[in-house]
This record gives sequence, structure tokens and C-alpha cells, in this order.
Amino acid sequence: MAKYEFISKAPQIIQIPFWLLVSARPRQWLKNLALFGPLVFEGNFFEPKKFWLAIYGFIIFSVVTSAIYLINDVIDIEKDRSHPFKRRRPIAAGKLNPTIAVSTSIILLLGSLFIASRLSYFFTVATIGYTLLQVIYSLFLRSVILLDVMAIASGFLLRVYAGAVLIDAHVTVWFILTVASLALFLAVGKRRSERTLLVGSGKELGTRSILSHYPESLLDSLSVMFATTCLFSYTMFTFFQPPPKVGPQVITLIGDNLPRTLVASKWLMGTVPFVIYGVMRYLYVVHEKKEGESPERVLLSDIPLLVTVVLWTLTVFAIIYGSGFLPARILRFLQ
Repeated sequence: MAKYEFISKAPQIIQIPFWLLVSARPRQWLKNLALFGPLVFEGNFFEPKKFWLAIYGFIIFSVVTSAIYLINDVIDIEKDRSHPFKRRRPIAAGKLNPTIAVSTSIILLLGSLFIASRLSYFFTVATIGYTLLQVIYSLFLRSVILLDVMAIASGFLLRVYAGAVLIDAHVTVWFILTVASLALFLAVGKRRSERTLLVGSGKELGTRSILSHYPESLLDSLSVMFATTCLFSYTMFTFFQPPPKVGPQVITLIGDNLPRTLVASKWLMGTVPFVIYGVMRYLYVVHEKKEGESPERVLLSDIPLLVTVVLWTLTVFAIIYGSGFLPARILRFLQ
């Protein structure tokens, strides 16, 4: 907590909200971007009503996520104090009173569930399901080998379904398999990095007893399995995903100026190389750089991986929405 020493001299009225924000882990809100998946691939990202519904859903899930982290840190206070890095968390370090953390968490959960109920019944069900899953995970599932990573993947699936029911979008089975496989891949990488971190720091695996049940050979095998499944599922998703909606001028332009060899509706398959490189790069980060304990930190700190994600995002938007930004005058000129 050395980088936050300046706050220790501030009044309590400033310290408490600050430590609550740190414990809320805003960086983890990146995971809730999964709610935008159905919106983007449905082709409705620039439709104001659905866009703002997704924004509200993102905010609600972010609040719920932070509330769960507060509860989790109170539950883990003794274990965190034995961890080389987690001991710096505000609650474990004695900077934030556990009672204040739990009270704030309950208020955040009740408030977010009330607001969710004003948006959509099924979204509320998904939000409650996600909350219960996270609580059960903190109390029980994270100590059960294999079920712990499956619970993490289920959290991502609930995010996707929450985003889908909020805007009444359809999600294909291949998209669901892609999300599940990617989540399992990241969860296994997280477990391997946690194990490497504790062993490398000279700490006993007892601080995270579940890690003692995960030999490196098993984690390596699971990483390969889920990486393969993720790549296959995403490839099939892009192949079967309906082609983006384009105007007749674009269709005429493509048909008149491209050979039949290059005319195809499976344009999203052009994003597959980015996913292949991204998965390989993450494997490199986990196995060679010994990172991966925090996937969101890896995404923000590993420049090649971050660039790949940005390029993938831009390419997806260009394919799905690009024709809508081509002025009719330019299209007529090209014809």
C-alpha cells in the first residue's frame, strides 16, 4: 500500500470512500464488457435505446461485482494477510473496517438489484443468479478443484445472457461456447500463475489450498484444451454468424468490382487471426513471463496483447458497421 501512503494523512471522511473504491477493484469492471457482446454482434450498437440499456446493465453489474469483492475480502481477511501481494488490500492491511465494507456491500447490492428490476425481469433474474453464484463461489466453490474454474466461466456466461435479455437479442450456441471456452482458458491461466507466484515467493500453497490440488502438468493440459476449444468455437461462430446488414449499393459495389473468389459473406472470419495470436500471446505471458494471476492487468499492461484486442475490436466494428459509415456519394463514385 506504499503508493497510497499519502491518503493516511487525510481525514476519515476521505479515507473511508478511498479505501472502499480501492477494495471495489474498478479494474475488474473490464470483465463486464461481456454484456456488450450480444449488442455488438446483433448489429445494434449504434441504436440509442439498446445502447443505453447495455450501459445501464454494465453499470449495474459493475456495482454488483464491486460489492461481491468487498464481501470476498472480508471472508478472506486472514488468508490475504498471508499472501505476498493480497496482504496489501485495504481490509487485510487494516485500512478499512470490515463492518463498513460489509454494510456498504449490502447497500450496493440492494440498490443495484432494485434498479435492475426497473429495467427487465429476466435481466434481474440474471443479476440475482450472478450475485448468488459469486457468493457461493467465495464461500465454497473456489475450494473445489475444477468446479472453481467452471464457476468463473459461468459468471461470464451470465454476463452475456444478461446483456442479451436486456436488449432482447439472440445469441448463437457457438458464441456461448466461445465465451465459455475463453473464460475457462483465462481461469486456468489464473490458477497456474497464482501457483507459480506462491511457489516463487517461498510461500506455502496453504494460503490457497485449492492450488495444491492443481499440479502444473494438469494446468498445462487444461490450458491447451481450452485454448484449442476457444479457437475452434470462435472460428465456427464467425463462419455461422449471419452476414452484416449492408445496403444494395454496397452489394452492387462488391459484386461488380471483386472476383467471385473474394466475394463471400463470411467476413467475420477475417478476425480469426487476431484471436489466434491473442491466445498464443496469453499462453506466452502465463508460461514465460510468469504473469496471468490478474487477466485484466495483463490486458492493460502487455502491449502486444492490448494492440491485438484493439485491432480485433476495430475490425469487428468495421465489418459489422462499416457500410453504414460509407456515404452514398462515395459509393456512387466507386461504382
